[in-house]
Amino acid sequence: MDTLYKARPKLKLYGFNNLTKTLSFNIYDICYTRTEEEKAEYIKYIDEQYSADRLSKILEHVAKIIGANILYASKQDYDPQGASVTILISEEPVEIPNSGDVVAHLDKSHLTVHTYPESHPDTGVCTFRADIDVSTCGEISPLNALNYLIDSFDSDIISLDYKVRGFTRDVEGKKIYIDHPIDSIQNYIADATKVKYNMVDVNILQEHIFHTKMMLKDYDLDNYLFGVTKEDLAPKEVKAIDKELKREMTEIFYGRHLPRED
Repeated sequence: MDTLYKARPKLKLYGFNNLTKTLSFNIYDICYTRTEEEKAEYIKYIDEQYSADRLSKILEHVAKIIGANILYASKQDYDPQGASVTILISEEPVEIPNSGDVVAHLDKSHLTVHTYPESHPDTGVCTFRADIDVSTCGEISPLNALNYLIDSFDSDIISLDYKVRGFTRDVEGKKIYIDHPIDSIQNYIADATKVKYNMVDVNILQEHIFHTKMMLKDYDLDNYLFGVTKEDLAPKEVKAIDKELKREMTEIFYGRHLPRED
């Protein structure tokens, strides 16, 4: 019978760690633009800052940090904006067959990043979002790259999810559902980063599900204006922009809409 997939020889597994560990990021950078021209310039700027080429270098360094071998990589910039990078990795070196087929999995893992520069149609608020997944099988851990990834992006808000799935066995056949100590993602975040952010946890320990949200503590309006400073603006305009930015950040952090005043 015809099939889309070619049959492969069975892979012999001995002492393989079947635990799957996945670290997922949603990273947000917020900006305010006053005109359509400024908005277009900001989106072009942030799109160039996080091009597929730069994102590829970030993920390649992630692979190095966690001790993984890169098997295959794909990158793409999009029109009008946005970029994607996907890298297939393995814990052990793998000889790539002549066909270039590297999808023999179980001991394969992946790194992905997708970016979404966008803007509000009415208020001038612009939001850059990067979605990052670091998923590994075996003993290598995505948590080793946690701080490097946080430092690689200029983030106002970060949403982190970490999940351990499946099980492996010890030599006596006992199932092991998690192979490292953790009760919060914050256990692995550098102290220098912790002091910069307000953080909230939602963890389900018995399910090995960990969620941490982070929002930057220091707020200086000048850091969120594109092309101007607050000295260039009238006090009334400063107040209105300040209100819109704080609304945007609060809504993203809590994942819900706030009522608007008439």
